[in-house]
Amino acid sequence: MSKPDEDGKLRSRLELIGHKVLVLSGKGGVGKSTVAVNLAVALAAAGKKVGLLDIDLHGPSVPKMLGIEGMPLHGGEKSIRPFVVGDNLLVMSIGFLLRGSDEAVIWRGPLKMGVIKQFLADVEWGPLDYLVVDSPPGTGDEPLSIAQLIPDADGAVIVTTPQDVALLDVRRCITFCRQLNLPVLGVVENMSGFACPHCGKPVDLFGSGGGEKMAADMGVPFIGRIPFDPRIVTTADDGRPFIIAHQSTDAGRMLAEMAAPILALPGRTPGAGKAPEKTGCGPFRIAIPVDKGAISAHFGHAERFLIFDVDAGSCKVAGSAELDPPEHGVGVLPEWLKAEGVTLAIAGGIGRQARDLLSKSGIEVVSGVTITDPAEAVRAWLDGELAGTDTECNHDHGKGCGHGGGCGKAE
Repeated sequence: MSKPDEDGKLRSRLELIGHKVLVLSGKGGVGKSTVAVNLAVALAAAGKKVGLLDIDLHGPSVPKMLGIEGMPLHGGEKSIRPFVVGDNLLVMSIGFLLRGSDEAVIWRGPLKMGVIKQFLADVEWGPLDYLVVDSPPGTGDEPLSIAQLIPDADGAVIVTTPQDVALLDVRRCITFCRQLNLPVLGVVENMSGFACPHCGKPVDLFGSGGGEKMAADMGVPFIGRIPFDPRIVTTADDGRPFIIAHQSTDAGRMLAEMAAPILALPGRTPGAGKAPEKTGCGPFRIAIPVDKGAISAHFGHAERFLIFDVDAGSCKVAGSAELDPPEHGVGVLPEWLKAEGVTLAIAGGIGRQARDLLSKSGIEVVSGVTITDPAEAVRAWLDGELAGTDTECNHDHGKGCGHGGGCGKAE
């Protein structure tokens, strides 16, 4: 496969992911993977479709911590399917591909970069609300590779412990992010205090408050403190996420609460922060109804909608999100899409009344599209090559849909 084809495949995968969050640490042993796993589980528990990518190539621990160590992966000749945990958490790790838990990965930088790129481009992630990346500690090959491969990442969550020896390395990690124009979403202070099980008095095993002070000094957000709890160790060894096994504990509540700023990440605004370099590239928000990841033939009865943001300056996709449509009803979908800021709808088939309602809401419609891949359809439209046939959807009971929120009439 040529490099342009590889880059195109990578872009296609990333365009279907709404938010990309990297979990970094300047120093090993601070609980970075614990934070990454519990953050991904918390986002999934909030009803989001989440991918968890473990790029700690020399010490992959995510499969062990989720209880899926040694599980087989499946896929085709040129792609691989991630392991699915529950209903909406997809996981990929080099740990799945090792012959045994004792096998050592002895790779240099270029090979690492290639493997991480494959994990993004060749894994069938599909549409995701969030991709959480667990990166190894430090500022070496793996963090640099993932930051370069995902230039539009929302930012990094940085994990530290309170003592100075860890904070020194975390400062370097923040400098690393700034040099790569990677936003710092916040600092998490792990192992912050410990309640004695005998007397109940707090004990600062590794100190306390150093992470918050460092965050203030460096001018980055502070997410919160996670107290030391020995059960975090046992649940990780047992393959049970702590926020599920012990959600009512202080540590469990804090691990769950750290998802709040990630869930509050704003949608991507086209051209935000800069004036458009050129005009006339068309609508800035595109809605596509999908069923099982493919463009739906029935606009008003699609399982979900993919929303693509288009940058006005470059006329390229700047981000995407997957949304659940509201309940069916006359004119509901057009009003909902209008409220979401959509200005173009691409569909396989759509009823005439739905088309008229969308038009009245200021939403252009391209229907009868034969391309099944949503990202491919968006690229074709941006290139002026997307052909539509004005096809109306048909549910085998007369011409047109005759029902459904987007299609016009209520059932």
